[in-house]
Amino acid sequence: MATPGPLRRAFDWAAAHAPWSAWAWRNTTFAVAGIPLALPAAGSVTYMVLAPGHTPGALLSVLVLSPLLTALQRSRFWSLLGLDVPGIAWRSRRLSWRGLVERLRSESTWRQYGYHLLVAPLAAAAGVLVVCGWVAGCVCAFVLSWLWALPLNARLPVWTDAYVLFSVGGVLLLLATPWFAAAAARLDGHAAAALLGPNRAKELERRVETLAESRAGVLDAADAERRRIERDLHDGAQQRLVSLAMNLGLARATLTDLPPEARAVIDEAHREAKEAIEELNNLVRGLHPAVLDDRGLDAALSGIAARAPLPVELTVDIDRRPAPTVEAVAYFVVSEALANVAKHARATRCSVQIGRRGDLLRLTVSDNGAGGADAAAGTGLRGLAKRVGSVDGTIRINSPLGGPTVITVELPCGL
Repeated sequence: MATPGPLRRAFDWAAAHAPWSAWAWRNTTFAVAGIPLALPAAGSVTYMVLAPGHTPGALLSVLVLSPLLTALQRSRFWSLLGLDVPGIAWRSRRLSWRGLVERLRSESTWRQYGYHLLVAPLAAAAGVLVVCGWVAGCVCAFVLSWLWALPLNARLPVWTDAYVLFSVGGVLLLLATPWFAAAAARLDGHAAAALLGPNRAKELERRVETLAESRAGVLDAADAERRRIERDLHDGAQQRLVSLAMNLGLARATLTDLPPEARAVIDEAHREAKEAIEELNNLVRGLHPAVLDDRGLDAALSGIAARAPLPVELTVDIDRRPAPTVEAVAYFVVSEALANVAKHARATRCSVQIGRRGDLLRLTVSDNGAGGADAAAGTGLRGLAKRVGSVDGTIRINSPLGGPTVITVELPCGL
């Protein structure tokens, strides 16, 4: 398919934007449709000027009609210009005192109010000018056509030259009116998008709040699922393994007359059962330690410190417990940090300090190891950062070569 040349494209553009095109009539209809929608606001402003003592009543009338006028304006923009002015998502949709108070306190209500009192009358005035431009242009074009149709030898009045000038000016006005209507429609559209729609900053703030609530719900659901799995493993598979190990131990103690080969099999099975119990204990503890729910961070972290392969000095200063999700994140951060110290730091001692400062839970893990820890080089510290970031926390790692390494984490307590 051949691409049209520049001359053809210019002709098509001129035809699409000619005074008789759908573009011109659509903008004209849009301008004219704005006239009746501005009458309530114009009447209120006129009433306030003529009767200043009744200003509150006039303002209240426009305020009551504002939602209806806004809906009509949005329909006008969508049906005639294809411009979608989004509505405002009110928390309370029912007509109630709470909903009325919410609307009165909302910035969006007063922006809509300003549009109906200021912009809509100006748009209506532009609509009147568009109508006058069309009428005057058509009349002048008719007069010019009449003068053009007269015989060359016809006797013309002395004012004919002035009529010709006015008629030519009217034809130019006829050509300019669609462009004026288009410019007025564009300005009206920008004003409507800024005043009739929701506040962009407020909308983004509300979306951030919604996403934060949604993420908190997901984290709580995941934490609850981990607790359920921990309970199921502890009360189900772990108890059955303990029972199996006890039965094997009882069999080894009572069946003394078995051949050595059979006793060796029982001994091996008993040892593997105990190892499976220990592995399952570690798995359950990694999912969600029951002691964290029962006795809090102090007791749970004391268990971690006692199992660590190096001396750990633990200090916990929490006057009241944080949210369960934050508590779990703090527990696993300390657990993973101590595992990293034991595996990579070549340290001989470590300290863990946890305290609550206002709405923040602050924890510090430090060691006297070789230092040089880099979050970009290993997955352990990156995992810590991701876990902390899941609850909007912050993490700082100070680990110069030669040590010491200090990891500072701050978690919001109210998640």
